[in-house]
Amino acid sequence: MKIKQTSYPRNKIKVLLLENISDSAVEELKQGGYVEIKQLKGALSEADLLKEIKGIHILGIRSKTHVTENVIEKADKLLAIGAFCIGINQVNLKAATRKGIAVFNAPYSNTRSVAELVIGLCVVLIRKITDKNAAAHKGVWLKEAKGSFELRGKTLGIIGYGNIGSQVSVMAEALGMNVVYYDVLTKLPHGNAKQVRSLKDLLKQSNIVTLHVPSDAATRNMINGETLSAMRKGTIFLNYSRGDVVDLKALKIAIENGTISGAAIDVFPEEPEKNGDEFACDLQNLPNVILTPHIGGSTEEAQANIGLDVTAKLINYTELGTSNGSHTVPALSLPPQAATHRILHIHQNIPGVLGKINSKLSEKSINILGQYLKTNDEIGYVILDVDTELSREAFEILKEVKGTIKTRMVY
Repeated sequence: MKIKQTSYPRNKIKVLLLENISDSAVEELKQGGYVEIKQLKGALSEADLLKEIKGIHILGIRSKTHVTENVIEKADKLLAIGAFCIGINQVNLKAATRKGIAVFNAPYSNTRSVAELVIGLCVVLIRKITDKNAAAHKGVWLKEAKGSFELRGKTLGIIGYGNIGSQVSVMAEALGMNVVYYDVLTKLPHGNAKQVRSLKDLLKQSNIVTLHVPSDAATRNMINGETLSAMRKGTIFLNYSRGDVVDLKALKIAIENGTISGAAIDVFPEEPEKNGDEFACDLQNLPNVILTPHIGGSTEEAQANIGLDVTAKLINYTELGTSNGSHTVPALSLPPQAATHRILHIHQNIPGVLGKINSKLSEKSINILGQYLKTNDEIGYVILDVDTELSREAFEILKEVKGTIKTRMVY
């Protein structure tokens, strides 16, 4: 069914995209009729973003731009934020929720890119390629088999069996590895992988340990002196998840005493703001250690997929009110209905709002042809499809309901 737009025209919706967001996102927006698109190459400081945010309806960022409470409070027209990356820690979600601003990201779009790199690094580290490569560049010939092994027959321990961890599992088995995994939730295994009951069990069994966990109170510094000492001597360790889940000083000691024979680290507790900035880390200049600048998911394919994923969510929310995938506005989807106009209503989660909406519309004999409501701790979100002849009157009524945060007619 073709939707006739009756609300704010697409060609007047202002979009601000920061941090070199993929051209795939820009192309999708243009194909959708959005022409007011401003692109900036780098991240913005809070002060600079405060200058740019006025009048913006859709904001696109990656991981370096921090959308603070102050920015959200000053955003006078903002409907949605697209985080064109995996994490959303850079957005003040509480402030966005209070103002009824939808926040979307792309949690799965770089899964393959990260998984491939992890497997590649396992090969490089278990063969000590980094040391042999460095020696060759210095003119030293290190042709030896000592300390170099095959992946086949080794045990890979995966901490966190989500989308990335489970795909690493499948790829590792294809190379002949045994796979064990630890997760706080019971997860069905892929292939012949086995879930273990505790982190300690995993560390005792594994030749290689790879981390794929979020950053939260339970995971912060989960790899520390105690957990490192529980690993087998000569373990290879990889962290391509979050920077604050590993105590790097303790890891350095474990590398120096031989508990860890090789490591690959992509994420750090503190990272430079932009390319070219100085970078310092406790693990620099250690043997068989690979340090990469947070590029686990940085492939052209992943960036294109992220661009398409997040842009689709932003467009669906802007034009249909579909909030699936939002971390702030409750997830809601209602198929379009013929001969109706659609109104979105975001309100404080207080008792009786839906009843007031229905009673006020009923008083004016406004027929509701479709209605969905969903709430979270802070706000409630209602999608209403009403008779086209009375939609403008309904819209004005909804704006006056006590507790209203945002009201928007999308078609």
